[in-house]
Amino acid sequence: MRQNRTSMTRHTPRLRYRALLALMLAIGLTQPIAGLSQTAPAAPPITAPAALPAVAVPSPVVAVPAPAAALTLPRDLSPWGMFVAADIVVKAVMLGLAFASVLSWTIWFAKAIELMAARRKLRHAIDARARARNWDEAAEAMTLHDGSAATMVQATDAELRLSADALSPDGVKERIGSRLERAEAAAGRAMIRGTGMLATIGATAPFVGLFGTVWGIMNSFIGISKAHTTNLAVVAPGIAEALLATALGLVAAIPAVVMYNFFSRWIAGYRALHADAAAEILRIVSRDLDRGAFDRRWAERRRGIAAAE
Repeated sequence: MRQNRTSMTRHTPRLRYRALLALMLAIGLTQPIAGLSQTAPAAPPITAPAALPAVAVPSPVVAVPAPAAALTLPRDLSPWGMFVAADIVVKAVMLGLAFASVLSWTIWFAKAIELMAARRKLRHAIDARARARNWDEAAEAMTLHDGSAATMVQATDAELRLSADALSPDGVKERIGSRLERAEAAAGRAMIRGTGMLATIGATAPFVGLFGTVWGIMNSFIGISKAHTTNLAVVAPGIAEALLATALGLVAAIPAVVMYNFFSRWIAGYRALHADAAAEILRIVSRDLDRGAFDRRWAERRRGIAAAE
């Protein structure tokens, strides 16, 4: 018992010291919470500093580009308006293509009339020769016609006069066939004259229009570079001119190609008719040679030559 009391008496100051520390710790922890619950005092109002006196500073002059709204599209974008506003090179291209188109249609009308008339005359000449029974009747019927049919008759009659002293009918027919062949070739060359221009226009007009297109687009890029903007008002005129040049190139080229193909077929048919006419002449001459119809004529020619000598 005494021993227990003595030990309790010894531990009492320690317990008191520990309790005091716990109380102080509790008080220290509760103080910040109480401080946070209090409202912070209002901050004093901030007054603006007194304005400094204004100092005039010269501002640099800067070039400001025109606003996009100020650039407007041209009012006249018709074909004539685009032609008037086009560059001189594009104008030259357009005028050349327009002239080529007019030339194509002129050749078309002139050559079509010429070819139709020649074909009609040649058909009538073939019918007249088919009804003739000998060369004299055929030559008399051909005097009413002109053109290539009359040329073939004149060539045949000239060869018959030159062959008055000939001994072989086969040689006469061969020489007459040669003359008729050359007459047919000459008629074909005369009829095809002018169609080569159609082929040239059809082959070159698209490329000429393409050159105008490239030039117009180049002008558009130059306008973009000068205006420092890609606004439609800067790009549209040059592109419109370029497209117009392309359209004129196609307008000139497409009809020219169609006309050339059309005339090629017609001229081939005309040459076939010419060959039929030449064959009809050869048949009549061969028939009269076998009959001896030219013997009297040749005898009279021989007597005339002898008397002249």
